[in-house]
Amino acid sequence: MNASAERIYALVLRHIHIWRSSIMRIIDSIYWPAVQMITWGFFSQFLSGQTSYVSQAFGILLSGLMLWEVVVRGNLSLSIAFLEEMWSRNLGHLFVSPIRSWEFATAIVIVALLRTLLGMVPVSLMAWAFFGYNIYTLGLPLLAFFLILQMFSWSIGLMMSGLIMRVGQSAETFAWAAVFLLMPLSGVFYPVTILPRWLQVLSQGIPTSYVFDGMRAILRDHTVQWHGLVIAGGLSIFYLVVGFQVFQAFYRSARRHGSLLTQGE
Repeated sequence: MNASAERIYALVLRHIHIWRSSIMRIIDSIYWPAVQMITWGFFSQFLSGQTSYVSQAFGILLSGLMLWEVVVRGNLSLSIAFLEEMWSRNLGHLFVSPIRSWEFATAIVIVALLRTLLGMVPVSLMAWAFFGYNIYTLGLPLLAFFLILQMFSWSIGLMMSGLIMRVGQSAETFAWAAVFLLMPLSGVFYPVTILPRWLQVLSQGIPTSYVFDGMRAILRDHTVQWHGLVIAGGLSIFYLVVGFQVFQAFYRSARRHGSLLTQGE
C-alpha cells in the first residue's frame, strides 16, 4: 500500500471509529431516510387504491423517493464528514501533516459512500417489509443509478465543503440546502417535460434528470434508456472532477489567508 492510500485509509478508519463510539451517528444515517420512506410509502399506498392510473404510480413514487435519498445522503454524509473535522478544530492539524488536500477529499468521499450504504440498504429492506416493494427489481440499472447519483452528490458536497473551509461556518446552510435546489429540475416525482421549456434546458445539464427518467421508463415501459445513462454517467464524472478542483482551489485560498487554523466551534 503506497503512502497516499495509507493516509486515505487512516482518515476513513478514523471516521469509522467515530461512528462506533456514537450509536446516534449510525441511527441518524438510517432515521431520516426511513421516516421519508415510511411516510411516502403510506401516502403512495393510499393513492394506489384511488384510480387505475394512480395505482401504477406506487412503485414510481417509492423508487423516486429512495433514489433521491441517495443524492441527499451522499451530499449530507460528505458534508458531515468534513464538518466533523471542522467542529473538532482538527482541520489545521490534518493539513500540517503529510496529508494532501486531494487525499482528504478522497477519504471523505469514501466515508460518504459507506454512510450512504449504511442508511439506504436497511431502508430498502424496510420498504420490502412494510409495503412489499423491492427496489432491486430494477436490476443492473439500479447499480448505475446509485453510482451516478452518488458521484453527483459528492461533487456538490465537495464544492460546499470547500466553500465552508474558505468563508467559515456561516456557509453551513448551503451544505444542507444546495442539493434541494436541484430537486425541481431532477424530475424526482414527475417527468421534466412538464417544466417550462427554459427549465427543461437546465434539467438536461444535470445527471439526476436522466436517472429518474430512466427509472420511470423501467417501471412503466420495462425498457432501459442506456443512452440517457451514458449521458448521466458522463455528467456525473465531469461534475465530480469539477468538485475536486473547486475543493482544492478553496483549500489553497484558505491556506493563503490563514483561515484553516481558525475554523471550528
